[in-house]
Amino acid sequence: MEVRRTAPVKLTVPDERRDDLHETAEQFLYCANRAAEFCWDDSSYTDCITANSTARDVLYTELREETDLTANLVQEAIRRAVQAAKGCVERWKQGKRVSQPEFTSWSMVYDKRSATFYRNKVSLSTVNGRIECDFELPADSPTPYEQYVLSEEYEFRASTLQYDKATDEFYFHITTRKHDSDSADESEVSEDTEPNSSRYRPRR
Repeated sequence: MEVRRTAPVKLTVPDERRDDLHETAEQFLYCANRAAEFCWDDSSYTDCITANSTARDVLYTELREETDLTANLVQEAIRRAVQAAKGCVERWKQGKRVSQPEFTSWSMVYDKRSATFYRNKVSLSTVNGRIECDFELPADSPTPYEQYVLSEEYEFRASTLQYDKATDEFYFHITTRKHDSDSADESEVSEDTEPNSSRYRPRR
């Protein structure tokens, strides 16, 4: 059985690098919306694209040329659009009213290549190189970060960076997972599992 946990962590972002994150998010949303437009067909759900490989093969090179995003951020933007289109198609099949997905909220998806963890900070890819952000962790222990991110039982999965406009703060929602060896089939992997994925270990 797969167990997933998410640990939200507040980030301390250097003042001189905040604009880099905002610009990265803008370009990430651009890619996601371009991919959503490619995947969608108003006439029939059978003509919508719901395979990530199909969308990636067509859009990846073009979006890399149009933006300053790293390869993995472009791939995650495409994946987000495909997953949204797939969800809409499932509702469409049930006779529910749907429309082309549109991404407007400030958020980005980071995988283990675009986000590198250390014990008390994370290094994130941006359109202007890497940025290191310290974690602002609660004083109470154990925190969700300690329980799930630092635990050797859990591995890092694609996680979401979000921005709270009201408080002008950045939050990284770190997703982890583990398998219950008593009931999990070792041959089963989720569709987002990457080849040769290794157990997550924070760097020191």
